[in-house]
Amino acid sequence: MSFGEKILNYKEEFLRDLDELMKIRSVYAEDPKKCKDALDWMLKKAESFGLVTKNIENKAGHAELGEGGKLCATLTHLDVVPAGEHWDCEPFALTEKDGKYLGRGIADDKGPALLTLYCLRALKDEGVVGNNTLRAIFGTDEEVGMTDVVAYFSKEQMPDMSFTPDSGYGICAAEKGILQLEISTKNRNAEILTELKGGTATNAVPDKAYALLNCTENDDHQLMRLADAKEGDFEFRYTIDGLMIISRGKAAHACEPHLGQNAISELVDLLASNFALSSLGNLCSFISTNIRTEYDGTSLGMKMRDSQSGALTVCLSTICIDDVNAKATIDIRYPVTFGGKELIRRVKKAAEYENVDVKILSHTLPLCLDESKPIIGILKDSYAEICSEEPDMYSTGGGTYARKLGGNGVAFGPVFPGEDARLHNSNEGINTENFWKHAQICLEAMYRMYTAE
Repeated sequence: MSFGEKILNYKEEFLRDLDELMKIRSVYAEDPKKCKDALDWMLKKAESFGLVTKNIENKAGHAELGEGGKLCATLTHLDVVPAGEHWDCEPFALTEKDGKYLGRGIADDKGPALLTLYCLRALKDEGVVGNNTLRAIFGTDEEVGMTDVVAYFSKEQMPDMSFTPDSGYGICAAEKGILQLEISTKNRNAEILTELKGGTATNAVPDKAYALLNCTENDDHQLMRLADAKEGDFEFRYTIDGLMIISRGKAAHACEPHLGQNAISELVDLLASNFALSSLGNLCSFISTNIRTEYDGTSLGMKMRDSQSGALTVCLSTICIDDVNAKATIDIRYPVTFGGKELIRRVKKAAEYENVDVKILSHTLPLCLDESKPIIGILKDSYAEICSEEPDMYSTGGGTYARKLGGNGVAFGPVFPGEDARLHNSNEGINTENFWKHAQICLEAMYRMYTAE
C-alpha cells in the first residue's frame, strides 16, 4: 500500500468541506473580499486540524507541518474565474453527476487546494516525522495577476522544492510567456456603432458579446444575410436603441483559444464585412485588421513556434465600447525561446498605424526548468507509485504559480491527459476516479518531500 492511498480515508469529510469552500464566490474581479473570505475559511480549517497557520496581508497564507530541514511547499489558489453561462448545474457548489465532480474551481483550483490541506492533515494524523518543513500555501488572485504570491514571498522564504497542482499531468517543466495588453482609443469615434461589449476575463475566450447599431433597414437585412454565411452564432433583435446583434461563442482558457469560439472577434468580423472600418471606429478597425478571427497572431506579424513549448497564441478577451469607453484586452502566450519585448514592439507598431493606444496590463516571463532538479525526481517517483508508469514531461501556455517559485517548482496535476476539465468554461468538471487518483499522487508527493533526506 502506498502512503498516498491514506487520503482515501477522508473522502466523505473532504467532499463536505469542498462544497462549503466552493460556495464562497471568490471571483476577484467581482468582489476581492470574497477571496479573503476563502483564505480565512482555509486557514481556520487548517487550525481545526491542529496545523500552524500564517496570513500574509490577507492576500496569501499557509498551513505548516514540521520544522527544520528544507522548506518544501505546494502552492494553490482560492480565487476562480467568473461563472459565465450555459451551466447544467449550480456553478458555485459541488455537484456529482455522471461520474464527474462539477463546479467552478473543482479543478482550477479549489479542489486541488483543499486536497493539499487534507494531505497535511493525513501526514499529521499518521504521526509521520519529517526531515523537512512542509507548507501548503494558498493565494487569492492568481487569475488576475498573482500579486498575492509577490506579497507572500516578500515576507516569506522561497521554497527549496515545490509544486503547484494547477495544470495537468505529467510534469510541466516549461510555461510560455504571457503578455496581456489593453488596446484603447480616447473616444468612441464610431458612426454606426453605439455599443459593443463582451467578455468577462482577460485569460478566457469570450462566449458572448453584443453590439447596438444605428443603421438603415437595408443594412439590417444585409447583416442577416452575411450572418448566415459566417461561422458565428448570431441573434438579431430590434430595440428602442436600435438593432442589437448578440454573438454567442464557446468559452475556453486563453492559453488554448482554438478550443473555444470567440464571440467578440466573430461579431467584429461580421460588422466589418458590411460596414467601412471608419464607421466602426479605430478600435474595431485595429481588431479587424490585426486580429481578425485568428488565434495564431498571423495578422500581427507574430506567428511563431519553438520545439520546447509550441506555437504562439492570441486571444481577444474583452471589449467595451460605449459613450465613455473604447477599449479591449488581448492575451498573448508566446514560446519560451522568444522575447516579449519584440512582441510589444510589433503590437505598438500596428496600434500606431490604427491610431489606438497600447497599455501593458501584465507581462509574465516564460519558465523553463532544468529536468535535473530534485523536485522532478520526487514527482516522477510519486506518480509512478500510484499509476505504475512514469509521467511525461510537457509544456503549457497556461500561467501557473510555478513561475513564481524561483526555479524550484513546477506545475503537476490535477488533470490527466485526454480529459477535458473545461477550465474557464461552463460545467468545469473532473472525473471522480481521476480526482481521487490525483489525491493519492498529491499525498505521495508531499510525503516524499516531507521525509526526503
